[in-house]
Amino acid sequence: MDWSKTKTIFIITFLILDCFLGYQFMEKRNSSQLDVILETTIEEQLEANGITYVELPKEITKATYVSGKSKKFTDEEIKKLPGQKVTVNDGTALKGTFIHPISLNFKDPYRLKEFLQRHIINGKKYTFWTFDEKSNTVVCYQTYDGKIIYNNESSKLLIHLNEKSEAVSYEQTMLDDLQKYERKQDIVPAIKAIETLYKKGYLQPGDRVTSVELGYYGLVQFTTSQVLTPTWHIVINGKEDYFINAFEGQIINDEGKILE
Repeated sequence: MDWSKTKTIFIITFLILDCFLGYQFMEKRNSSQLDVILETTIEEQLEANGITYVELPKEITKATYVSGKSKKFTDEEIKKLPGQKVTVNDGTALKGTFIHPISLNFKDPYRLKEFLQRHIINGKKYTFWTFDEKSNTVVCYQTYDGKIIYNNESSKLLIHLNEKSEAVSYEQTMLDDLQKYERKQDIVPAIKAIETLYKKGYLQPGDRVTSVELGYYGLVQFTTSQVLTPTWHIVINGKEDYFINAFEGQIINDEGKILE
């Protein structure tokens, strides 16, 4: 046997094996480093693009679905409304007209709260949402457990003003018998909801996330019974509203549908 040739073959074989093992090691190390980068760089990516955001809520980590049904306004409740002419459609859609217009400074939270409690059935359960300048209408949404029920036709209050900023009429719907499901589930952290908007192109360089809060959204509306899902409400630059399903992490459009 030619030991010289055999030794040379062994050396070459071991060199090839060493190179292969070295390559495998480098691949695993690079893959591990990449995983760490992907897990920790959303804040860095936002910072690199000049995207800033308010302090994010971190204390909320679990939530539940909420069920409810459209409220039937009763004659007894309607009789207690002062100075109004009231009609109710199908028992659930109330329209009130004030006999004498009432001054309403909706920009003052205290004055608005006072108006709601005095002139609206269960008025303390509504909160200001926006003012529609085109229709001169104050838009309020119902709340539950301190959280807003967003964009829901079954839990909305529209207060119509005249040119003197006086309330002349309103339209009201409400969800009743609201109850939380027993089982709590983990929710998507607020920073992950922001990341979704960033990856989908809704956040542009230089933008600022001006508000982040958790509320509820009814994915199936215009029905007597509803299930509300926990939802992140994110405002960009103080004017653009986005809603992220807090369980699934997906964007909800204006019609309440999940966007891919």
